This record gives sequence, C-alpha cells and structure tokens, in this order.
Amino acid sequence: MESQLNFNIENSFDSRYSFCARQALDDLPYSFTITDPSISGHPIVFASEGFLKVFGYSKDEVVGKNGRVFQGPKTDRKSVMEIREAIREERSMQINLLNYRKDGTPFWMLFHLSPVFSEEDGRVVHFVGVQLPILPPRRPRWSASGVVRNGANLCEEGDRVCGNTNIMFGSCRRELCSDTPVELSRVLALESVLDDSSRGLGIEETCEASNLEKQKAEVAINKIFSVLTRHSELTRRFVCAERHSLPRAGILSSSLNISLGRIKQSFVLTDPHLPDMPIVYASDAFLRMTGYARDEVLGHNCRFLSGADTDFSTLYQIKESIKTEQACTVRILNYRKDKSSFWNYLHISPVRNASGKVAYFVGVQIEEGCKNQDRNGLCPEMRHRSVVGAVKVAVRSLSMGAGPSRS
Repeated sequence: MESQLNFNIENSFDSRYSFCARQALDDLPYSFTITDPSISGHPIVFASEGFLKVFGYSKDEVVGKNGRVFQGPKTDRKSVMEIREAIREERSMQINLLNYRKDGTPFWMLFHLSPVFSEEDGRVVHFVGVQLPILPPRRPRWSASGVVRNGANLCEEGDRVCGNTNIMFGSCRRELCSDTPVELSRVLALESVLDDSSRGLGIEETCEASNLEKQKAEVAINKIFSVLTRHSELTRRFVCAERHSLPRAGILSSSLNISLGRIKQSFVLTDPHLPDMPIVYASDAFLRMTGYARDEVLGHNCRFLSGADTDFSTLYQIKESIKTEQACTVRILNYRKDKSSFWNYLHISPVRNASGKVAYFVGVQIEEGCKNQDRNGLCPEMRHRSVVGAVKVAVRSLSMGAGPSRS
C-alpha cells in the first residue's frame, strides 16, 4: 500500500516535468510546496529547500503528507475553510495564516495558493503553495541605538541581515532585501531573542502581510510557473497558470477528487454520458486489487476486468441495471493485470446529482475470501452501502456548490 502511494507521488511529478525540474525548483530562493489533488489525501509531491529550512522538516517528513500537518491549535479554522473553498473552486488566493514549525513554534505567514492547469484538457494537475513568513507585532523597548530585546539590539541585527533595510516591529511587517532561504532563516531566528509575553501577543493578534510581501509572493509564483512550464514543454505535457479551456467531459474537479480520495475501499466511478461509459475515477484500493496504474484505468470501460471465464449472463445483468438506472449486486469472475483471476462481489449503483439526474455510476468491489477487507466487522452488503453513500454525498455536495463540476 505504501509503495503504491510512493509511486503515485513520484510519478505525479516526474511524469509531467523533465528529470532536471526538481533541481531547477530547488535553486529558486522561495518556500513552497506542490500538491496533487488527484491522489488520495491531496499530498505534497514536492517541497522546496526553502520550505524545509523555514519549517525545519526533512524532505522525507514532508513529501506524501497533507498540508494540514503544519497547522496547530491556534490556526484559524475560518482561514483553513477559505483555502479549502479556493481549492474547490480551483482558483488562486492569498491569505494570512498561522502555521507551526517542526519544533512546535507558531509563526505567521502569507500563504499564496495557485492551481496548475493542463493545457491539454483544462484540468487541475497540481496546486502550488508559496509560504512567505511575516513577523508578528511586537512591543519594543527603545534605546539610543535602536530596539532592544533581552540585551540584543535588533536594529543592528536587522542591518546585518538585510543591509540598510529597516525592520518595523511596531507593525506586522518585515521588509526583506532578499528572499533567499538563508536570509529567511536568519530573520526568523531573530524571534528567539524576544520574550515570551511578546511572542504570545504576536500569535494571538491577527497578522496582516504588507503590500510588498504580497508582491513578493506573486513574484515567487511567477518564477515557479516559469520553471514548471519550461520543464513541462520538455515532456510535451504542457501546463499553464491560467485555464485556457473548460475541462473536457469526464474530467473530475479537484474538490471531487479530494472528497473521493477519502474513501478507502475499492471502487470506480463511471460516466454514463460519455461514449463507452469510461471510468473517470478509480480508488487507490481498486488499483491495488487489480494491479493497474491509474492512467491505465481512467478513460477505459470496465470490461478490461473481464476474461475468458467471465459469465456473459452476469455481464448482461449489469448492462440491464445500468440501462434501467437501478442498483444491482453480482458475483463475477474478474482478472487482474497479471491475468490472475479473482471472484468479485460487485455492487453497482447510480449516483444522482442535486437535481436528481444520474451523473455517474459507482461500482464497489469486494474480493471474495480477502480477509483484509473486513476490518470493521461489517458484512459485504453494509460495506457496499457505506461506499455508495459516501460517493453520493461527495457528488451531491459538489453539485450544490458553485464549482467547475459537470455533475
């Protein structure tokens, strides 16, 4: 299971960009991550060196994780919901957010989110998230030579970091003359000379980024996209920062992909409105069960699971249930990619959108005799129903909202 996830994460990045894209991104002096909404859990597939320096993690501790691991008890839930809404609507956004480093210390940052679109079909393939640390408000003690905390002259420290750039502690701003990870780390280190009461004040108060910091985040996004587009040209899998066309039929929105990714059982979603009723979503559990990769499944009819000994009367029963838009449960002999057979306790059900029309069909697979699938002690019928229910909630919730979903 873990090896399959690691493969999906590596393939998400390496199959779309050239082999030297990682080094080119690491050479950029910014803190940022790249995530893939099509993989279960919407994990990070790339983390820059600047990000690792700011947050204090190693690459192995970050890649494969969801960005929520950097949140903590004082992270504003409303801000998190705004980020989720931007992901659902597949749009860019900037927001001030309180996050936490590996050692548990909180800090304010400007978070800039931007979707990465496929030029070929208009779908979102990745999200880029830039994190620009911003300094909380302080209550300084003034000396003749500048601001003093615990015996340290911070104006002198600021000059050593940023030359003649002033660091304003009376407002929630930090003007950096450079955004390199080394200098970011040095300025962040200045917080260690502040007393606990002042640090607490900064965390409790909402921190607003300056216009200059917002501009720096924009510059970072533009530089990152410049690298991504250049290296996608080398693989002929072009990406862009703006959607040039509407997603073609059968392409699920990022939000629906993320919602479906939370369902851990084996299932596929098919679109009856497209020729040959292709699979438009396949769960990680389905890929593990059948041995296929996601790109070998999406866009294909489920008949590739059938083989020489598959009962045609069972296939006809499935076809009739789809034709009449009725649910059905069958026991069918299917085949994995390696040609080995297994008995599949299959449940198929129509999935209607908020207006009551059939948007998709869901097929839930339970391998007969597989002990690992009965962890919660539920009978197969209940496991079928739980998956169908979760899929219906995801589809209906999305179709009731304002997002680029066709359902």
